[in-house]
Amino acid sequence: MDTIRVSKEVPGSSKSTAQSLTESTSRTETINGSHEFKISGYSLVKGMGIGKYVASDTFMVGGYSWAIYFYPDGKSPEDNSVYVSLFIALASEGADVRALFELTLVDQSGNERHKVHSHFGRTLESGPYTLKYRGSMWGYKRFFKRSLLESSDYLKDNGLLVRCCVGVVKSRTEGPRCYNIPVPVSGLGQQFGKLLESGKGADVTFEVDGETFPAHKLVLAARSAVFRAQLFGPLRSENTNSLEVEAESCPSLLSELLEYVARLSEHSLTSSGHRKELFADGCDLNGRRVKQRLH
Repeated sequence: MDTIRVSKEVPGSSKSTAQSLTESTSRTETINGSHEFKISGYSLVKGMGIGKYVASDTFMVGGYSWAIYFYPDGKSPEDNSVYVSLFIALASEGADVRALFELTLVDQSGNERHKVHSHFGRTLESGPYTLKYRGSMWGYKRFFKRSLLESSDYLKDNGLLVRCCVGVVKSRTEGPRCYNIPVPVSGLGQQFGKLLESGKGADVTFEVDGETFPAHKLVLAARSAVFRAQLFGPLRSENTNSLEVEAESCPSLLSELLEYVARLSEHSLTSSGHRKELFADGCDLNGRRVKQRLH
């Protein structure tokens, strides 16, 4: 991982300490994946000819397709079918794909004596292997001597098991991240209104001029200093579950209550497209009394 620091001197300043510093980080890692390729009927593929192969299905690792190629009579004529060859190939379009590889011939006796050729976990003098184009391969022409293979524990029930691991090298550069989180418009008043209409959690009832209004103590206390003192103050009423409000005895409370009810009603009527004028006595222009809730 490399860290690149870039500094810029402030124009017009002769002081070396006046700098604007930005940072970015290059991160390089491998995206790993594995595939198992079972070769059944080994005795039937043997003798198919030098340079002839059986191939696995393609599999995806790091955004590229890959395939395993097994040459039962070897890949090169000069080996004269003495060795079997094993390769991993890039099966999709790509240029200069850098990757780490591991080819394993699995010991099928259960003794875990696998034959492994791996890039993983060791220092590479020239770095990861580079495949230039589709069909590029990495592997071994002389992977295993055929005579030894046929008498080994790698061959079981006339079949071989090959395991391949691919680690595609990917690099990315990270800089400062800016997050822009939109803040939704507050709907607190509307939500309190719906809560009041539902009646859920109502814990106080007001009696005003013979009419009753359910309400929520905490909401009232948060919205009104008068209610806060009456419901939670040191001089609060003995029974705070049911309160009677008398009109010219609590003029300030009544005035605040009517003002709030009028505001709530005007907002509600405007939202619905119908507007009515309310007077301080709770009546509209036609003289009809309008019953309002507290929240």
